[in-house]
Amino acid sequence: MSRPETTPLWELPQPKPAKGKRAAASRKGRREPAETAPVARVIVDVPLAHLDRTFDYHVPKELDEAAVPGCRVRVRFAGQLVDGFLLERGDTTEHQGRLAFLERVTSSERVLPPELAALCRSVAERYGGTLIDVLRLALPPRHAKVEAEPPREPAPAPEPPDVAGWRRYPWGPGFTGALSAGRVGHAVWQALPGEDWPARLAELAATVAARGRGAVLVVPDHRDVARLRAACAALAGEDAVVALSADLGPAERYRRWLAVLRGAVRIVVGTRAAMFAPVTDPGLFVVWDDGDDLHADPHMPYPQVRDVLILRAHASRASFLAAGYARTAEAQLLVESGWAHPIVAAREELRACAPRVTPTGEDFDVARDEAARAARLPAVAFEAARAGLAAGAPVLVQVPRRGYVPGLACGHCRSPARCRRCAGPLMLPGGGEAGTPRCRWCGVADASFRCATCGSGRLRAVVVGAKRTAEELGRAFPGVPVRTSGAGEVLPEVPGEPSLVVATPGAEPVAEGGYGAALLLDGWALLGRQDLRAAEETLRRWMTAAALVRSAREGGRVVVGADAGIAPVQALVRWDPGWHAELELAERKELGFPPAVRMASFEGTPEAVAALLDEITLPEQAEVLGPVPVGEVDEDGRAERERALVRVPRAHGRGLAAAAHAVNALRNARKEADPVRIQLDPLTLI
Repeated sequence: MSRPETTPLWELPQPKPAKGKRAAASRKGRREPAETAPVARVIVDVPLAHLDRTFDYHVPKELDEAAVPGCRVRVRFAGQLVDGFLLERGDTTEHQGRLAFLERVTSSERVLPPELAALCRSVAERYGGTLIDVLRLALPPRHAKVEAEPPREPAPAPEPPDVAGWRRYPWGPGFTGALSAGRVGHAVWQALPGEDWPARLAELAATVAARGRGAVLVVPDHRDVARLRAACAALAGEDAVVALSADLGPAERYRRWLAVLRGAVRIVVGTRAAMFAPVTDPGLFVVWDDGDDLHADPHMPYPQVRDVLILRAHASRASFLAAGYARTAEAQLLVESGWAHPIVAAREELRACAPRVTPTGEDFDVARDEAARAARLPAVAFEAARAGLAAGAPVLVQVPRRGYVPGLACGHCRSPARCRRCAGPLMLPGGGEAGTPRCRWCGVADASFRCATCGSGRLRAVVVGAKRTAEELGRAFPGVPVRTSGAGEVLPEVPGEPSLVVATPGAEPVAEGGYGAALLLDGWALLGRQDLRAAEETLRRWMTAAALVRSAREGGRVVVGADAGIAPVQALVRWDPGWHAELELAERKELGFPPAVRMASFEGTPEAVAALLDEITLPEQAEVLGPVPVGEVDEDGRAERERALVRVPRAHGRGLAAAAHAVNALRNARKEADPVRIQLDPLTLI
């Protein structure tokens, strides 16, 4: 359908003038449009895909000065007052009828500058979402009292920092030199074990800020935010850096965000939401540990921090750095495509600071201890723990699960313990203390359990959780303090004295002077997950924990509970995540999985998914996988929900996103009762 020609306002049909007293009364209450740029293009806050466009409104004379591009407004839409953002003002409109007027300007603060609006539109197009969905993620809620406060004074530019720490990496001085000279550089940094990575990233941010440009550094959680912010403040000054995270109150969060928007702060450190921080003249974007699932937003349209920062770096001609101890397949793709360069230390430097890694079940361990291959904590692990404690250092114990006893199995054949009534999984009551096992689904107790496979009546824990592990270690090492760090309480750091620290992945505290040893238990539980990224994620968690251990020269040792022959264990032993990322990417290219391709997931009721697949106009290169059942099925074998996957070559990813947006808009316009969840490049595929 062709677009109508632009019509000047003075050529639009005008109502016939009234006469007499009625005409005078009509002129008295009539709102007049502004004399210059009287048309406002507004994006309304309506979560419907078929309304993902701007709508034209008249700007009344009394709001001419207040209605600035980028401000918040209130408009009447479909008979209701709704919020919106004024994107721009113009002299003409494509609308053929009469235009409604802006009801009011909520605030004249330019919270949506053109650069941020263009970024949000790019993110929406990449993920097949709507602009207003991205704006909800990018802009914090308004706080009127904070907005009325006097503007914060701009922080002075810091002095260029000393970047000698980057000389340990052959390509490090080249990257820091590019930042110092204002050139654009893209890199993937593999940090050395024991590296003070907050200090290294702070040096990069201060180098950019010294030239008067901005830097955005995004990390997974608030503990990393605190460490990185302190490092940046030590180099650039307290007033030059601001931390943005979800744990801030609405007033403080908006106050700090306004300081960034108004150009008073050049360095922004934060969690996921900080990827949209509106820094002035950005020169550097950094994401630390880009494989962490906390970097994927759980709200529509589900953007990922790494991809958003790449879009920002490309649009603003700024530098980009993906950093971490491990390397994801997505970061490896950036390296192999030539878009980014690897920053990796020489092998001699790596050997000097890496701990010694020992897999359980090695030949000499089995020869000495026949139970080493099957034992959860074999003799070699006890020896490493005793040596670390004897050296006056804490020992880290990583457990894949939190809680007490997450699951039960047969003590003889290890088959999952099932309820005889509904086949649901059995559990111990009250978090794991002794008692009669009960079913997780129906709650029926089973006092006389018998394994359906071998007939044994013994039960054992499938994966012993952090609390139970702490109790077991407390009995094995009497007199040694035992600390736990997990979802209930995460310890930021522990003192450098003998103790046992039991932590779940991602909750490992930093030890003063480093850990003397680390025991990575139940590796099979991590590697055996039904997940495309199981091996990559397992290696990332192992390396994050092992990097906190002292070097082998200082007696540091890591014992990993997995077979030495598998690729993730070999990558950990050699401390070579780049090699493992190459294998992962090659396998995904062969199988046709992300990031080698772009993929869309459509999840909903079977009828809704089938109707969507019939209506969507996919690129010619698209391949439809499924639909397949998701979750439980009924007695007849029918699933309540199904999911279909569509994959295309990366070059046609934009076409797939556009098709997903178009079919979603069509369904919204028809007011379909059964929603379908649409997600581009989902983290979970199997």
